[in-house]
Amino acid sequence: MSRGAPVVEVLRAGLLSSVQDRGRFGWRHLGIVQSGALDALALELGNRLVGNAPTAAAIEITLGPARFRFTGATRVALTGGLFAAKLDDRPFSSGWSIPVPAGAVLSLPAASAGMRGYLCVSGGVAVPRVLGSRSTDLAAGFGGWQGRALRDGDALPLGAPAWAAGIHAPAFGVRLPENACGSCPQTAEAEPLTVRVMPGPEYGALPRATRRRWWTQTWRLSADSNRMGYRLTGAELDRGGQASLPSHAVVPGTIQVPPDGRPIILMNDAQTTGGYPRIGVVIAADLWRLAQLRLKAPVRFVPVTVAAAWAACWAERHYLRRIDAALRLAGLPGEPHDDSNG
Repeated sequence: MSRGAPVVEVLRAGLLSSVQDRGRFGWRHLGIVQSGALDALALELGNRLVGNAPTAAAIEITLGPARFRFTGATRVALTGGLFAAKLDDRPFSSGWSIPVPAGAVLSLPAASAGMRGYLCVSGGVAVPRVLGSRSTDLAAGFGGWQGRALRDGDALPLGAPAWAAGIHAPAFGVRLPENACGSCPQTAEAEPLTVRVMPGPEYGALPRATRRRWWTQTWRLSADSNRMGYRLTGAELDRGGQASLPSHAVVPGTIQVPPDGRPIILMNDAQTTGGYPRIGVVIAADLWRLAQLRLKAPVRFVPVTVAAAWAACWAERHYLRRIDAALRLAGLPGEPHDDSNG
């Protein structure tokens, strides 16, 4: 970081804030976890809104409250969960991209909806790459900012903006994915989050009544959930006599059933192998929705085919392409840049 380069100062880190990008890929064979933004769609959207590459690093804020100060003029966007945020005294809504003068303070109270917000800044958070990523591996203690969660008083370096001419452009906003990206049909009550799942390798070994209970029961997200795994509470599942299996590869989204019968959904910081029966995997297009589920909130699961899972991914990409097209019409970059900063 050069002397006098702009930084974002952490005035209040809140419950859990960390530097995250899309994650660390290609190292799972060595036991190195993926890490990265749990709501990857929000990260990609926010980066587009400030002219960054979709993979640029941002600050992931869990629930809040949090406060940040910018030492130089820049441009920021806030995506993911909903916060009644203010930039100095001005309201700042999720899905908006706004110019920021030097010295401005962004204040986020506790999230009113969702679990995680993403603060994206022009140029991205320019912490060093470790194994190809700027994400924080909280358990192993490397990557991100000093390998740890952010603390009050931290000062994070910013990269050179790829869209320097746009720093002072007028503010603008876009439709949030919750309203534009489509999702699976909701239940009649429409209260539980509905998440699409493909049956896993050990699903067929579950007793028939247990399989039915898995799909029909409304589960709740346990308070004992974190970036490694989401634990579900509800009537316990009978594993059908399946003992722990030889250790096998697992990925974020894998649903395991441990001996206590309470399913665990692996998230980005989860281990790379496991020995519990795998009854399913959450499709990639629904992981961001799951990432925003609040603790103790209800959730249900519905089965999908491979074709339906691909269609859901296509809908997500289509949403981002529409954002790109709208940005280009407005004279803004509207397409990814190389993330070469830092």
